[in-house]
Amino acid sequence: MSASSSSDAQVHPLSRSLEEWKAFLVALGERPFRATQIYRWIHARGVLDPALMSDLSLDLRKKLAEAGLGEPGFVELVHESQDGTRKLLLEFAHGAKVECVLIPMSRALTMAVEDDDEDDAVARERITLCISTQFGCAMGCSFCASGQSGLFRGLGAAEILYQVLVARRYLKPNEDLRNLVFMGMGEPLHHYEETKRALERLTDPNGVAMSPRRITVSTVGLIPGIERLGADFGGKVGLALSLHAPDDETRNQIMPMNKRYPVLALMDALRKYPLPARRRITIEYLLIDGLNDSIAQADKLSRLLRNVPVKVNLIPMNPITDSPYRAPKDEAVVAFRERLASAGLSCFVRTRRGDDVAAACGQLALQAVAPRPLGRRPEA
Repeated sequence: MSASSSSDAQVHPLSRSLEEWKAFLVALGERPFRATQIYRWIHARGVLDPALMSDLSLDLRKKLAEAGLGEPGFVELVHESQDGTRKLLLEFAHGAKVECVLIPMSRALTMAVEDDDEDDAVARERITLCISTQFGCAMGCSFCASGQSGLFRGLGAAEILYQVLVARRYLKPNEDLRNLVFMGMGEPLHHYEETKRALERLTDPNGVAMSPRRITVSTVGLIPGIERLGADFGGKVGLALSLHAPDDETRNQIMPMNKRYPVLALMDALRKYPLPARRRITIEYLLIDGLNDSIAQADKLSRLLRNVPVKVNLIPMNPITDSPYRAPKDEAVVAFRERLASAGLSCFVRTRRGDDVAAACGQLALQAVAPRPLGRRPEA
C-alpha cells in the first residue's frame, strides 16, 4: 500500500481515520466496533504488529497483517547529545532516510510551542518532538542543511505519524511528550494533504490525542498552505513563519520562495490567520553574521511586525557543511534582541540543543546522500 496516497483504496493502515477503519472492517465482514480497538492499539498504545493486539481474534489479526498493517519504517540510528537531545534516523520505503529529534524542554529553552501548564513541572521532564515531512526539501534556503540535495520525495501521512509513535518508545520514564513541532526536514505545507491527514490523526481524541495548541507547523511562507491550515483547523494549530529577514532584498538572497511570496504579502496572510484569543504566531529569525543582524535590520523587523500578533524566536545560526554563513557574535545577538524588546516585541533567543550531534535548527541533513555545496540549487 502507498504511504503517500490519500485515496480511500490506498491509504496506509497507519493513517486511516476511525471512520475509514470502520468501512474497511465492514468490507472484510467484521464488526465495525473493532475499528475503535484497532485504532487505539495503533495510536494510543503505539502497537503496529497485529499479532500483539490481544483482544482481537486470531483470524482478524491475520487479515490485518495481510492487509499491510505494520511498521512503515525502522530506526536505523540514535544519536544522544550531552544535553539529552536525541536524534533518530529513520528509514522508509525507497531509501528515504529522515531525522526527528526529541528535545528536553527547560525554562531556558524557548521553542515555537505553547506550554503554560505548571502541573508536574518538577516531577516530569517535558519533551518536544521535532518531526520531518519530506525526504529532502525543495525550498532551497541557503542556510539549511536539509535542502542541500534538493527534494527526493514527500513523506506520506503514515510516515509522518510513525515518527511520533516510534519516538515515544525512546522517552525516558520521567519524560512526557508535550509538544510537536513540524520543523524537521522539508516544508510541511509543500504537500499539504499529507500534513493535514497526519494532523487529524494526531489530534484525534481516540488516538494520540495531542491538543492542537501543542502542535506547531513551521513554513517558509507558502501563503496558500497558511490559508488552508487556518481554515481546516480553525487557527488552533500553531503557526511559525521562518522569516529570517525584514525585507525582500535580504530575504531573496537566502530564501528563493520569497520571490513568489514576498514579505508584505506574508504579513497580510499572518494578520488573516484565525488565531484563538491570547495566541500568537511565532516568527523564527535566524541571525547570520553580517547579513541580517544589524540594528538597522532590527528596526526594520519591528516596523514590519507592528500590529501582527507574534512572538519572535531569535536563532543564532548553527554550523552546517559547505555554508558560507556563520553565527554573529554574542554581543550582536544581545543587541538585536534588546532592540526588538525596546520596540515592544516579545522576543527570545533560542538556546542551542543537540548541536554536538547535528540535531540543532538547520542541521538536519539527508543521510547517505552526498550534499551539494549550498547556493547551487535550482529555484523552487
